Amino acid sequence: MFDSHCHLADPAFADDLDAVIDHARAAGVQGVLCILAADDEAEAVQADVVRAAWDGVRFSTGIHPHRAGAWAGRVDDAREVLEAAMASRQAIAVGEIGLDYHYDFSARDVQRDVFAMQVAVASTLDRPVVIHAREAIDDTIAILAAGGPHVRGVMHCFTGTVDEARRALDLDFYISISGIATFPRAAALREVAAFVPADRLLIETDAPYLAPVPYRGQRNEPAWVLETFRMVAAARQVAEDDLGRQLAANTLALLPALGTVAR
Repeated sequence: MFDSHCHLADPAFADDLDAVIDHARAAGVQGVLCILAADDEAEAVQADVVRAAWDGVRFSTGIHPHRAGAWAGRVDDAREVLEAAMASRQAIAVGEIGLDYHYDFSARDVQRDVFAMQVAVASTLDRPVVIHAREAIDDTIAILAAGGPHVRGVMHCFTGTVDEARRALDLDFYISISGIATFPRAAALREVAAFVPADRLLIETDAPYLAPVPYRGQRNEPAWVLETFRMVAAARQVAEDDLGRQLAANTLALLPALGTVAR
C-alpha cells in the first residue's frame, strides 16, 4: 500500500518523525509521495531529514496556488526556482500545483500564470503533475488540456462531483481519494470513489491534514491511509485484497520510482 500524497516534511512531524514512520510501516504502507514547496528552503532542509529516516519516501515539489502571489510579474523567476527545486529534491513529480478559488490567497490571474508555467515545466521534464483544484475545475481542466497530450498526473484530494471527475478522467488523469471519504456527510465523494475506473484510482492522507474517521480532528499520518482504503473498498464493494493490488499497480504506473522503495 502507498500513501500517494502527504507532507512528512511539515513541522507537525518534526518531533516524532521516526514514530510516524514506524506506524506507517506497521500498517503496511510501503512508501509515500512527500509533497514539498519549491520555494520553501526550510522545508527542503527537513526533507533531507525525512529522506534519511525512510527509504520509502519519494518527493514531489511545486509552487502551491496559495504561494503564487509572491511570483506576480516574475513567472520566469518562479520557473527557475521550480527547476532548481526539482533537481535538488530529486523530485519525481511536479506539485502540488493548481488553482484555489475558495481562499483566493493569490490573485486568480497570477495563479493561472504560475500554474500554466509549472504544467509546461512538467511536460518538458516528463514528470507527472499533482493537482490542487478547489472551486476552479473549469480553469484547471483548461490549463491542463492546453499543456498538450503528454501532460499526465493526479487530481489530489478530489472533492468534486462525478461529472467533474469524468472531465479529469477524459484527460487520462488519476483521481485520488483522501480521508474526507470517511466523513459521515461525504456520501457524494463515496459515490465518486465507486465511479472512478479501477485503473484510475489512488488513495492518500494529505497528512498532517484531513485525518479520517475515527481519528478526525487529530494530526493525520500516513498509517491512517488504511482507513480510507477500507472505506473505498466498501464503497466499491470489492475485496480489500483485490483493491490493494489494484491501487498499488496504479500508484506505480503513475509514479514508477516508488517501485524502488525498501520493503
